[in-house]
Amino acid sequence: MEKKEEAVIKTLKEEMHNEKIIQKKRKKILISVEERINQETTMALSLKEGASSSVATGFGSSQITPFALALKANNFQIGLLSSFVGLLSPLAQIFGSRLLEKKDRKKVIITNVTLQALMWLPILTLGILFWKGFFQESSPNILILLYSLYVIFGAIAGPSWFSLMGDAVPEKIRGKYFSKRNKITGTVSLIATLIAAFFLDYFQTKGIVLVAFSILFFFACIFRLIAAGLFTKHKEKKLELKEGYYFSIFKFVKNMPHNNFGRFVLFSGFFYFVVMIGSPFFTVYMLNDLGFSYTTLMLVSVSASFFSLLTLPIWGRLSDKYGNKEMLKLACSMIPLMCFLWVLSPNPVYLILVPQLVGGIGWAGFNLAASNFIYDSVTPERRGICVAYYSVFEGLGIFFGALVGGLLAQHLTITFMNTLLFVILISGTGRIIVPLIFFPKIKEVRKVKKKAGMLKYLSEFKPALHLRNIKPMSETIDLIFPHVKKLKFKKK
Repeated sequence: MEKKEEAVIKTLKEEMHNEKIIQKKRKKILISVEERINQETTMALSLKEGASSSVATGFGSSQITPFALALKANNFQIGLLSSFVGLLSPLAQIFGSRLLEKKDRKKVIITNVTLQALMWLPILTLGILFWKGFFQESSPNILILLYSLYVIFGAIAGPSWFSLMGDAVPEKIRGKYFSKRNKITGTVSLIATLIAAFFLDYFQTKGIVLVAFSILFFFACIFRLIAAGLFTKHKEKKLELKEGYYFSIFKFVKNMPHNNFGRFVLFSGFFYFVVMIGSPFFTVYMLNDLGFSYTTLMLVSVSASFFSLLTLPIWGRLSDKYGNKEMLKLACSMIPLMCFLWVLSPNPVYLILVPQLVGGIGWAGFNLAASNFIYDSVTPERRGICVAYYSVFEGLGIFFGALVGGLLAQHLTITFMNTLLFVILISGTGRIIVPLIFFPKIKEVRKVKKKAGMLKYLSEFKPALHLRNIKPMSETIDLIFPHVKKLKFKKK
């Protein structure tokens, strides 16, 4: 009798144990399903947020150099506008990375994106005051201060956004997803930038271009506030920070030469240094030296973004297939070439179809591969702090590069060619040297297929430039107006 009771009790215990296991598995499945739904919700919202932010970029940030020139800024002040932004942004990101310990990532993003949007109000007021004859000598310096604050607020939100999106996007589809997101944001930014250019040219004929800038900045404020509203709907997975996750920037610097991510950060810092020697002065060269209208200026400028959009899906597939280092090498073979091609002709059609084509394709690959390299190189709990330290060295490169470029553009005197083009050539030469020094020291992080060779990679881009494959515009319209697909029209 006792044996029967023991057998029954044992059976009941086994059943209870099995039931607990089933419940745990069921709970894990439910949690997994919920996490997946939250990931998909956040990824979809991020596409819409990116589109709204890109309108703000097209109406706002993309116009800041022409606006500075309208305020009579000189070449050195144009350099300062870029250099201070480069220095203050990473310092703000370090502060933002420490906020991950104390505040929800969503709260950090929403607060600082809202403050960033509101910074357009004093900037647009500055344009009106200059137009009315106030602060005309000091306006460029005031603009540098106000725009630096604008960038600081965005930078504080950066680590939280990077960390949140790292959790939201599965590793296997990062290349595909971010190429799609970049394609959508790039398309919207391109359209907004062109609309802004036509708008500025129209108001310039009326002699009130500064009023036009102020109107554009007002709409930049509105669309950035819309983006802040979309962030409130993002789903946030609780960030678990393990003990000892934090390490100081001094420790990071000490170990940089001895780890792969550190060497990548050094490469990025030096690369942005040589890039920024010439980068701020393409716009100055087109407006002041070539006398382009705002429309022509923006057509040339956004053409690079257009070619980026066409090739982003290719970069995404190649990155997932062959790794990010190979894509960085390919991109860094195109980016320097752009500078040398700019010297050959001032014709805007040539500039669009040759140097901007090469540069647009190159920068699309560089930005995507560099971003994915960071995601692959660091653990989730350290993404925020690693992005901040990466941005410090990127920012130092931007600061000193733009400062050196501004000094050269303002004080260099040569007679054999245009001074700004010579500065751009110096930048192009540096863009060749830096990758040659650093790439042998950087290793691929993810497991990928064998290398295919540069010719194979380049052959992948040919279909993307065929007219029938130009889809980003329709995809963006479908994203923003999904109900349009459902409309059916009766034939009369």
